[in-house]
Amino acid sequence: MKNIDTLLHARWVIPIEPAETVLENHSIAIHEGRIVEILPSSEAQSNYQATTQLELGTHALLPGLINSHGHMAMNLMRGMADDIPLMDWLNNHIWPAEQQWVSAEFVHDGSLLACAEMLRSGTTCFNDMYFFPEETVRAVETAGMRASVGLIVIDFPSAWAQDADEYLNKGIELHDQLHNNSLITTAFAPHAPYTVSDAPLSRIATYAEEMDIPIHMHVHEIADEVNKAVKSTGQRPLERLENLGLLSPRLLAVHMTQLNDDEITKCAEAGVHVVHCPESNLKLASGFCPVHDLQQAGINVALGTDGAASNNDLDMFAEMRTAALLAKAVACDASAVSAEQVLRMATINGAKALGLDKEIGSLEVGKAADVIAVDLSGIETEPVYNPVSQLVYSADRTRVTDVWVAGRHLLKERILTTLDSEEILAKARQWQAKLK
Repeated sequence: MKNIDTLLHARWVIPIEPAETVLENHSIAIHEGRIVEILPSSEAQSNYQATTQLELGTHALLPGLINSHGHMAMNLMRGMADDIPLMDWLNNHIWPAEQQWVSAEFVHDGSLLACAEMLRSGTTCFNDMYFFPEETVRAVETAGMRASVGLIVIDFPSAWAQDADEYLNKGIELHDQLHNNSLITTAFAPHAPYTVSDAPLSRIATYAEEMDIPIHMHVHEIADEVNKAVKSTGQRPLERLENLGLLSPRLLAVHMTQLNDDEITKCAEAGVHVVHCPESNLKLASGFCPVHDLQQAGINVALGTDGAASNNDLDMFAEMRTAALLAKAVACDASAVSAEQVLRMATINGAKALGLDKEIGSLEVGKAADVIAVDLSGIETEPVYNPVSQLVYSADRTRVTDVWVAGRHLLKERILTTLDSEEILAKARQWQAKLK
């Protein structure tokens, strides 16, 4: 009998890999932050002696969800400027508020609020893009969760940096500081083609290769963005990015609602990842990402919430359901983008986009024990014919009872173990009083 840290017994284990696998009455053995075995519960008790054992007889265990795009500090702007088109929303509401209020303290407090929300929603890893990324790092370290922190670049001055050179220098310095951090990685995060000029984009393409990190960018978010680019440069944004050397497996192209067939083919050939944010796109009337066509072309599609200022939550369960339903309507095909495919978008596809698929995104021996437990018992989620369908179409984030990151129990029976909920809420209310 082997001594281990944790043994989780569940009604279902949904490992994601192999695909379309549901293991009934199985257990996960965890030691020193990693999965050491997934085996029938009938064998687990005799094979392992665990410091901690949990009986989760009505639960599904699955990999922690990966939110592949967001602006976490913007949780402090949740609901501040609703029901407004994107460019009006940005130019006349969000950017002026950021100019006035964004600071190190704002980003730290907003990121803590976001971490708390995500952990309570079953998200264990997120990909962020915002100012003062070192403050997001501080919040992530306090929470104990996993993150890809964006090294933001934009041509315009902010409270964090004055020009593209300073953004790049500060970002590279932060990347170097995080070199040995096991839970936090980095990605270059140029905001968008219309806010970053050619010279810094070319440098980012070069640096990303040298530093071996992704590039995370809003691309083809709305029709007006594409039309203005064509009018001013004669090129669609994706063509410009291609000419600058950015179309590659390093690129996480976020939104991508304005695509033609040729662009889909080029992205597939280049190995570009697409991050789909269906609820934000719907709320801002940005357009529809052709998810089914992208998948048919062999493009890896991950899932994100965007920021809480345009969503208005960081709920990946809601995002999965919306993504599945919207994709069927856009494709005019009820079989398009199944529950299984959407769950992969929220797990292993996100891990692949971030270059983390050898570490997270599925429950496999040797991988990090980033695990969530979802209770499928009760009026809202029974009877259970197919637990994967139930997770996507019936369950919601309140069904998440427990969360582990690298084997550490961060949410225990719906209670956060590393974060002070009351203190986080008090700070959020103080910011509300300032911003309103």
